Amino acid sequence: MPVAQSEQRAPAGDMRSVTILGATGSIGTSTIDLLKRERAHYRVEALTANTSAAALAALARELGARFAAVGDPAAYRELKDALSGSGIEAAAGEGALIEAAERPAQWVIGAITGAAGLKPTLAAAERGAIVALANKECLVCAGGLFMRRAAAAGATVLPVDSEHNALFQAMSAGRRQDVRRVILTASGGPFRTWTAAAIRAATPEQALKHPNWAMGPKVTIDSATLMNKGLEVIEAHHLFALTPDEIDVLVHPQSIVHGLVEFRDGSLIAQLGSPDMRIPIAHCLAWPARISGPAPRLDLARQATLSFESPDMARFPALGLARRALEAGGGAPTVLNAANEVAVDAFMSHGLGFAGITALVEASLEAAGRRGLTREPSSIEDALAVDHESRLLTRVLLPEIAAKAS
Repeated sequence: MPVAQSEQRAPAGDMRSVTILGATGSIGTSTIDLLKRERAHYRVEALTANTSAAALAALARELGARFAAVGDPAAYRELKDALSGSGIEAAAGEGALIEAAERPAQWVIGAITGAAGLKPTLAAAERGAIVALANKECLVCAGGLFMRRAAAAGATVLPVDSEHNALFQAMSAGRRQDVRRVILTASGGPFRTWTAAAIRAATPEQALKHPNWAMGPKVTIDSATLMNKGLEVIEAHHLFALTPDEIDVLVHPQSIVHGLVEFRDGSLIAQLGSPDMRIPIAHCLAWPARISGPAPRLDLARQATLSFESPDMARFPALGLARRALEAGGGAPTVLNAANEVAVDAFMSHGLGFAGITALVEASLEAAGRRGLTREPSSIEDALAVDHESRLLTRVLLPEIAAKAS
């Protein structure tokens, strides 16, 4: 398989040790829901969070974790006090997150949001763990580097994202060399049927009303712009060693078909399921076996209709912008991701209009290219430096773009 580096792990019925990087976020919460239903088969080694010390301590006690860490050193005292007498080791800071990843768990979910997840997730991969990857930055900001190091360590990288997980499952129907193309599906977000003028005037409150998925605010806004699908194209390129022209996108409003793989004989293999993140998480948690999951079962007769359409690149230019960043290569995807995060934050705080999100990202990419920021990152530290410099640049450009886009 193009993602998995090893096939010998995950014995069905045996106890598997688990670490959750980002235990209090949406992916971490869904993972814990599954673990609670399968207590006989999983043991929790370590849990991490950023600042939610009380919630992390409660989870660590409930799940019997051996180690708990917060990324924010200011939250250490609260965590340590909350774990007093439990025998659970407490720690804080970036080094503590890396230590959590390096502890002897067979399976690690990388669900820390943002660039903060890069070093810990890579640390898990470099010791040869099964890494269920839910952090986009590992692939968008340092995809080539991350996958090379994971392969060298004999790690297994499993995609948690519903679309990439669907491709991973569908690819099992044939040989990698027989794949002609893959198709990522997009719901189209809340503005799929809106006019360009209406989209331009959209508010954060409107953008956060996703029709199908319950996600965090950043991902939900990215779904509204279709930037999330552009980032997923970049991720698929690294996960499956695909060229940009081997990756297509279709808008599928029902969010039932999550990904399709076309083989050279004309066969098109799809993975279907209810829009519930516990399905791909369960697949990764038990891989290569399966466990029972609580997600709603798909009733195709009741669903009745599955529809597909091409994405409108004029109304949703972010998708094309992400493709151009992928084709440019080097650090361009890193700049794209950093600039988009700054732009989405500005939009959420009403400092930038909806159309300004993509405009600001495009301006940042152009300026970064002139300044030499789109170089290929040679290390995680280099990728983080490009990320940091790109954010500073984007913030400088923000007032000008906000004024033009208003």
